[in-house]
Amino acid sequence: MTALPKYSELPRLDDVGSHHAWDVFGPGDELGTLNLLDAEAVRHATGLVRTGERVGISLPLDQPDPPLFRREPFQHTVKRIGSMWDDRLDSFFPQCSTQWDGFRHHRVRQHGFYGGVLDDPAPGNPRLSIHHWARAGILGRGVLLDVAAHLPGVDPLSEHSITPDDLRAVASAQGTEIRPGDILCLRTGWLAAYRALEPEGKAAIAAEKAGLSSAGLAADESTAELLWDWHIAAVSADNPAVEVTPGDAAVGSLHRRLLGLLGIPLGELFDFDELATRLAAESRSEFLFVSVPLAVPGGLGSPGNAVAVL
Repeated sequence: MTALPKYSELPRLDDVGSHHAWDVFGPGDELGTLNLLDAEAVRHATGLVRTGERVGISLPLDQPDPPLFRREPFQHTVKRIGSMWDDRLDSFFPQCSTQWDGFRHHRVRQHGFYGGVLDDPAPGNPRLSIHHWARAGILGRGVLLDVAAHLPGVDPLSEHSITPDDLRAVASAQGTEIRPGDILCLRTGWLAAYRALEPEGKAAIAAEKAGLSSAGLAADESTAELLWDWHIAAVSADNPAVEVTPGDAAVGSLHRRLLGLLGIPLGELFDFDELATRLAAESRSEFLFVSVPLAVPGGLGSPGNAVAVL
């Protein structure tokens, strides 16, 4: 991990205006920066466990309600088979709740997906499928940056860019060191603010045709540069897109920069509220992060299925 190149040293796609890491982890790579979660990183992360208490950091699959981004609510039915009962889910969007975006989720224009893969996604297509992440899971040192606690003037339900300087300032205020291989967890306060809304307010957010507004990471290249140079394994947040929404087309997409160009997984709508309270009470910001995506061959994303172990 110490030998990884800096962002400025990576090859650059001038027409996109960003660097890429397609050759860093070798040809045919399926994991991107999840490669940093090797056995040594996991062994170290398990040493962070003090009490063994677990905090769920995934939302129920029927939340948010109504679903965001024009997704449909799934239909849950049960069926009796003799003395047993089975579940069935129809119209189920793996991205409807707490979820990981896979590398097929966002294309880099004519250059393709992560690694320069050009073919379109298809059911069962194993290349860049989410099932590769499920084989070993996403386990490592989770680090929570509580942006909401340290930038209290920000309305998380409005379009506001959290800059690299903001992230550095929060880390400094918490006394938190970001280390290679960390799973960076950002609490913007969006989920707490959303929960406080009446049903009418939640419905209005889901129906927003111009794109819902939320505070999130600035989408420009400086954010991509910081996250790569920190050499994190993944980034997750409590908001709907990790990056600011609806965003500015002239600035570009952080999804494209992180997923498509750098191979950094994005986790959205993670529930960090209780975790933030527990960590603050113990004056700590690190914990064992455990998440196992669904092993769906050809999958573009997956529910988070995540817990924090304290």
